[in-house]
Amino acid sequence: MRYTFTAEEGGSVEKILRKNGVSRRLITKLKRSGGITSNGKAVRTVDILQKGEEVTIRYDDNDRLEAKALDNATVVYSDEYFVVFDKPSGMPVHPSAKHRCDTLGNYFAYLYPCKTFRPINRLDRDTSGLCVVALDPLAAKNLQHCIEKTYFAAVEGRIEVGGVIDLPIARERESIIKRCVRSDGKRAVTAYEPVCQSSLCTLLKIRLETGRTHQIRVHFSHTGHPLMGDDMYGGSVDKIKRQALHCSEIMLTHPKSGEKMRFTSPLPCDIQELFK
Repeated sequence: MRYTFTAEEGGSVEKILRKNGVSRRLITKLKRSGGITSNGKAVRTVDILQKGEEVTIRYDDNDRLEAKALDNATVVYSDEYFVVFDKPSGMPVHPSAKHRCDTLGNYFAYLYPCKTFRPINRLDRDTSGLCVVALDPLAAKNLQHCIEKTYFAAVEGRIEVGGVIDLPIARERESIIKRCVRSDGKRAVTAYEPVCQSSLCTLLKIRLETGRTHQIRVHFSHTGHPLMGDDMYGGSVDKIKRQALHCSEIMLTHPKSGEKMRFTSPLPCDIQELFK
């Protein structure tokens, strides 16, 4: 990656790189590998840059997964900085002991064999919808805090009006995976509004103000409206065999151009069937 600096930006190499989103960790790695150069010559992070001077950083992006061609995830958008996937339910984002080569990470490795898998928003295995993956560490850092997500969830029972759930979430003491509402947990805020209803459930449009693990599932289970199909948190599996949760919209700021961008994914058929 190359940067050309103006007099207004002036300062040390490290100051300019930090201003452009390069993390301290990556700068340290670049110093050790000699990966920072100017006009073809190695430079130190304390060196002062002049107007019009070009600095190049080079690094080996070699933390890669096993590649696997899969046909159940689709690419919604891609450029040289990031890619947006539409992930189906049943597909984990990361490989694990039980899912070694059927994950979004494996499909990413097939599409981008020379890139490290850097998902910005992580979805549970059975949650469907949009997932953003950065193509380099700088894009990852710049995307980290500029994504707004909208979900749709089918919850049991009738909810007539919208509202906000502001309840702290912590890990269940006897579980590695399960979460619960507990006073010593981290603050979690979920805003919701009803969209439509059936005799069994309500479709909610949800925006998260925080991003805790299982936040939507935990909050609505705690309030007596577990997600349809979410047996971990008390939901019925009679009508749908997975938690009825879908990431339907993502809005973000492009990590390079600063452009505001919006991506959408339609509600999956198994959730639509709950409201026919």
